[in-house]
Amino acid sequence: MQAWHAPTGMLIGGDFRPAGDGGLLKVENPATAESLAEVADGAPEDARAALDAAHTAFPAWRSASAYERAAVLRRWFERMQEDRENLALLMTLENGKPLKESYAEVDYAASFVEWFSEEAKRAYGRTVPATRAEKRILVLRQPVGVVAAITPWNFPAAMITRKVAPALAAGCTVVLKPAPETPLTALRLGELLKEAGAPPGVLNIVPTSRAQEVAGVWLADPRVRKITFTGSTPVGKELMRKAAGNVQRLSLELGGQAPFVVFADADLDVAVAAIATAKFRNAGQTCIAANRILVAHEIAEEFTQRIVEKVSAMRTGSGLDPQVEVGPMINDKGRAKVLRHVDDAISLGAQVRLGGRTIAGPGYFVEPTVLSGVTRRMLVMREETFGPVIAISTFSSEAEAVAMANDTEFGLAAYFFTRDAGRAWRVAEHLDYGIIGLNDGAPSTAQAPFGGFKESGVGREGGIEGMDAFLETKYVSWGAVGTDLP
Repeated sequence: MQAWHAPTGMLIGGDFRPAGDGGLLKVENPATAESLAEVADGAPEDARAALDAAHTAFPAWRSASAYERAAVLRRWFERMQEDRENLALLMTLENGKPLKESYAEVDYAASFVEWFSEEAKRAYGRTVPATRAEKRILVLRQPVGVVAAITPWNFPAAMITRKVAPALAAGCTVVLKPAPETPLTALRLGELLKEAGAPPGVLNIVPTSRAQEVAGVWLADPRVRKITFTGSTPVGKELMRKAAGNVQRLSLELGGQAPFVVFADADLDVAVAAIATAKFRNAGQTCIAANRILVAHEIAEEFTQRIVEKVSAMRTGSGLDPQVEVGPMINDKGRAKVLRHVDDAISLGAQVRLGGRTIAGPGYFVEPTVLSGVTRRMLVMREETFGPVIAISTFSSEAEAVAMANDTEFGLAAYFFTRDAGRAWRVAEHLDYGIIGLNDGAPSTAQAPFGGFKESGVGREGGIEGMDAFLETKYVSWGAVGTDLP
């Protein structure tokens, strides 16, 4: 196995330490199902210690100038760039994604740190005209306080920096619970931030297999003023209920059920190439993965044949192989869900055009799969598959396509392909989604607001909106300024 570097202790108050009860969390390589490492498995007492450290660090960090905070973030960005190979290797080993994708994620993750290092200097207030001449009204932006961040395994670097970088830029301190499947990337990012000069306690990281207990400590403590979470909608709803006790602010990026709509006038070369990104990145284990492929009936067969040709050429295997384009599922549970969706579709009449089976050998692999004749009755059309399955349905009109696309409780991302400028405007405006890929299978970027409608979440990450989640607005009404010079 290739050499990698990451701490294995939790980061609390600037120090890496074992769990208070000595617990250890095993990290597995999903491509081989072999043990990769053991890291500290945080307990509630560790969650409290992390919160104590963040609370203690907050007054000094909030008082640091925007330029001082920006300088720390800039150095963090530079350390991430210098550590690019190690970070990418860590992600491939503990997540399974191809090394090429891991390099791209390091760059994506670093872009959030760079963006918010610059936005730190732009958390502007304003003055407002008063109704009386002797008064002045000032509007100030101030950090919300200690932030608890809970991040998923599918983007173990980017989902951390997309939350932590704006929080730190705003002057907040952070307690972070990374996914138990991918703690090494998180701990290495914490180490790089420490090397960049972040004061002790500004970022604290508690890996754990006891998510409810650790998160419960933070949700029950009024010192935590903000919860930011990326994960499933059911967990997001539970966090909303529990955060109500202390009226903690929430940012939630939840489940998706992205439609990928191909109109008859689309450039099929563009659409087919885009689906490789929108569907097979991280083996389909992304919240904005194209899950429902809706194709105009008159081009459906041609499109399907092109997709089968494209996908059949994709190589599946260990992400360390530079020729591999599709890696494993994160674990056996993830693989079982994909197979359940495929079997359900087949039992209800879908046709398997490619794949549909597991791949023999170690690891949690599923063949890249193409299904046609998919209907609303099937699980692949109603649930997030989170795997390398293309499920194709057809439509007869623009109105029907939009209705099919919107027929879900989710509203995170949608894709559609057309060369008609009028249709581009109409469909983009009528799709009930927070992110639209118009002739684009990769819409995510640090400078744009990321988030969803309906049950796909609350709030936005990235862009100028990304700082708002971590800032409170205060106004000062200043009386007796006077109207004349002395």
